[in-house]
Amino acid sequence: MPFLGKDWRSPGWSWTKTEHGWKRIVLYGHELEDNNREIDLAELCSDNKENLFVGDVCELATTKRKKDFYNNNTKSQFVYRDKWIYVQKGSTKERHGYCTLGEALNRLDFSSAIQDLRRFNYVAKLFQLIARSQLTSLSGAAQKNYFNILEKIVRKVLEDHYNPRLVKELLQDLSSTLHSLTLHVGRCVLVGNVNIWLCRLETILKWQQQLNNLQIPKQMCNGMLFNDLPLHMQNKILYKLSDAYDIINLGQATPTLYLLSENQTLWKRLCHFHFSDKQFCRNVVLTKSDNVDWKLMYFTLQKHYPMKEQYGDTLHFCKHCSILFWKDRHLALLFKDWGHPCTANDPDSCLMPISPQHFIDLFKF
Repeated sequence: MPFLGKDWRSPGWSWTKTEHGWKRIVLYGHELEDNNREIDLAELCSDNKENLFVGDVCELATTKRKKDFYNNNTKSQFVYRDKWIYVQKGSTKERHGYCTLGEALNRLDFSSAIQDLRRFNYVAKLFQLIARSQLTSLSGAAQKNYFNILEKIVRKVLEDHYNPRLVKELLQDLSSTLHSLTLHVGRCVLVGNVNIWLCRLETILKWQQQLNNLQIPKQMCNGMLFNDLPLHMQNKILYKLSDAYDIINLGQATPTLYLLSENQTLWKRLCHFHFSDKQFCRNVVLTKSDNVDWKLMYFTLQKHYPMKEQYGDTLHFCKHCSILFWKDRHLALLFKDWGHPCTANDPDSCLMPISPQHFIDLFKF
């Protein structure tokens, strides 16, 4: 059976026929400019036979360097705008194969999702979990798409100053994972040339420096300020916060907010929001007067148990259709559009919100 690829000599290479046989055509010389090229290849590859081998070696080295640079800076060739994908975990008569985490990352429209403030934290948390444990399971195209979307996340934080702490944690976990894989585990687990990964590490370091130097400008407002609100309203706003670090940072603004942020009732409600009663009994923290220190209790429980996750919007999974999709609330209310072609009689009963960890677990086979 004949090979049906582009060229039987080598996939992806172009060849031309000369008097001395077939010669490979270099495709990257006209696409990228290399200002650091110190050797004139035309002179080395002249009629002087002594320089013929040296010229071939220099040409291959220069081409390789250009190709690495090209692959690192080229956007992913897989650009999808899908709102839903079919999650297949095995072969059937109708469908063959299965859906992978990399395919889901490529096909679902995460680039548009990060522009929505309701979905930004969800995507950032998902990318953080992938950076911690699933980076090596992604294909080369998925890894390239991962870093392209990550670049958009960092750019949005630098422009809109939205939740820089979460993205700093994401970049720190990603940097630690890459250092561990390249230094301790081995480079063979990473798809692609090592030069590409070194460039990505340098890019991550540059992003971290930009976020560390980020200065949020003070907004000039002539209307009512937060401090002008009554104390009971300020206290009620603090009770709406589910992140302990947001409460601590807000308490550093003024002495009044500091007193409100240290309220034990506030920390007690925060503990009950994130943790169960059984977890309290195992980690009771008492003060000298035998009272429960709820703030210290919260950070003690945080070290041992996962906290309750809260997002403005998430991906949804239809148990009837096995479809993972973004649900557009406006279309769902106006046109009864459930975000995917659902065939169930009651689509609402089949929908299930997917947390970032559940998203990763869907593709563990």
